Amino acid sequence: MDNEFPVACGPGSPGPCQSGGPPRSRVITSVSPSMNSSFFLLTGFSGLEQHYPRFSIPFSSIYAIVLVGNCMVLHVIWTESSLHQPMFYFLAMLALTDLCIGLSTMHTVLGILWGLIQEISLDSCIAQSYFIHGLSFMESSVLLAMAFDRYVAICNPLHYSSILTNSRIIKIGLTILGRSFFFITPPIIRLKFFHYCHPHVLSHSFCLHQDLLRLVCSDIRFNSYYALMLVICTLLLDAVLILLSYVLILKSVLAIASQEERHKSFQTCISHICAVVVFYFPIISLTMVHRFGKHLSPVVHVLMGNIYILFPPLMNPIIYSVKTQQIRTRMLRLFSLKEYWS
Repeated sequence: MDNEFPVACGPGSPGPCQSGGPPRSRVITSVSPSMNSSFFLLTGFSGLEQHYPRFSIPFSSIYAIVLVGNCMVLHVIWTESSLHQPMFYFLAMLALTDLCIGLSTMHTVLGILWGLIQEISLDSCIAQSYFIHGLSFMESSVLLAMAFDRYVAICNPLHYSSILTNSRIIKIGLTILGRSFFFITPPIIRLKFFHYCHPHVLSHSFCLHQDLLRLVCSDIRFNSYYALMLVICTLLLDAVLILLSYVLILKSVLAIASQEERHKSFQTCISHICAVVVFYFPIISLTMVHRFGKHLSPVVHVLMGNIYILFPPLMNPIIYSVKTQQIRTRMLRLFSLKEYWS
């Protein structure tokens, strides 16, 4: 995560990922000499191609859970008027972000495992990279907004409804959207005009900014430094602000005399804390693997990249369905209705 977007930097990527990747000569042999120069080869799990039919089963199941789980959360919040509150509006933003993350990578990941695709055009690759990185920043921003929601609810409950009005939530949502996608546009657009002189072999089943950069012979200093500053000003800053909000929340909760009220206040934060851990733990693990796991198989690096992409969208619906009473109650009611009509 030194100078690139921190999303699943694969083997052979610049910076901390370079030494963890496979030798380039080993990958070049799989490239067809007749491959169009505007297309790139998606390698997936290099060396394990014979196991793709077996891998497709768990990956298909994971994507199905991601899509169904997040759609159910959105459906419950949309149809239950009692859940039309700031906390659940932010949860809907998180579910929508996770849903889009799954959709942005599903067609290439499952396409490779099912043997349907192997190449991707430069324009499609750039578009996929744009959405993957943008949605990752958006998830971080939504988690920060949810931390602010919990801070106001616990530290300033009397003014909660006047601070988090519907119009203000809409403004927060638009700010999150603009912050996530506007600032990554310059480096992503530049990918279109680079000269790709190295073999067009990507390290993953999806396209990433840093994976494309390692194939470039042009000057990439702007993209590298810009990406570093963007990571510092988004993911790192968001993490610091989330931590600060919980320090203030903890200070406020400990000042409450009643043990029952303390427990109740902490309970409202459990789901969000779990979501934060689910988002940041794969980032830290991925960085540690690329920093200190140089001896590990390239498959481990690719697997960690897939975990970073899929773990939060998979776990967030489960976390909020189990830990948030209002969502859990509506989910159970939804399933009971389905059983009744069947």
